[in-house]
Amino acid sequence: MEVITVDKAIKLFKQNHSIMRTSQSLSLGIAPKTLYKMRDEGILVRVDRGLYRLADMPPFDYPELVLVSKRFSRAVISLISALAFHGMTTRIPHQVYIALPRGTKKTVLDYPPLFIIYLSENRYLEGIEIHKLNDVPVQIYNPEKTVADCFAFRNKIGIDVATEALEQLVERSGFQAENVLNYARVNKVENVIRPYLETLT
Repeated sequence: MEVITVDKAIKLFKQNHSIMRTSQSLSLGIAPKTLYKMRDEGILVRVDRGLYRLADMPPFDYPELVLVSKRFSRAVISLISALAFHGMTTRIPHQVYIALPRGTKKTVLDYPPLFIIYLSENRYLEGIEIHKLNDVPVQIYNPEKTVADCFAFRNKIGIDVATEALEQLVERSGFQAENVLNYARVNKVENVIRPYLETLT
């Protein structure tokens, strides 16, 4: 069996966007003692339990979103985090807002803090876009789905957040009211959104 040297381990990390879970590195043949040696020598930095990155990797554009997506393959960036990504809120998210399918095992993460909504399968699947952030594919809800979700969870995040996002969406070129209403129907909030929409359009 091939012994993976530190130099070879560094190359393997670079082939995997410079960040890997411990289980992933072990499956590629990197021995635990090599991993810990790299950590102790400052070649690797522990960013979360069981998640390491190369110390000299370039900074993330959206570090928290990338970390969550690397850790949880089914997570979709949603609500205020998605609004911030799309430039549709003045709020600064102090946790990462994600959606998971209902029935998913409870998710625990040391960092960053998470705000999780659990959705039925059809609501979860609607409106997902894939964005490459530092070459890592990150699932993020599109602007229309995000606005509909914000109205659906207005009691948790605030109706002011939802209405501000709708205002931002309406002002965008190419806006079509029916697009957001389609997602509103999926979320069963069409009757909530429509009056706000009618005052803005």
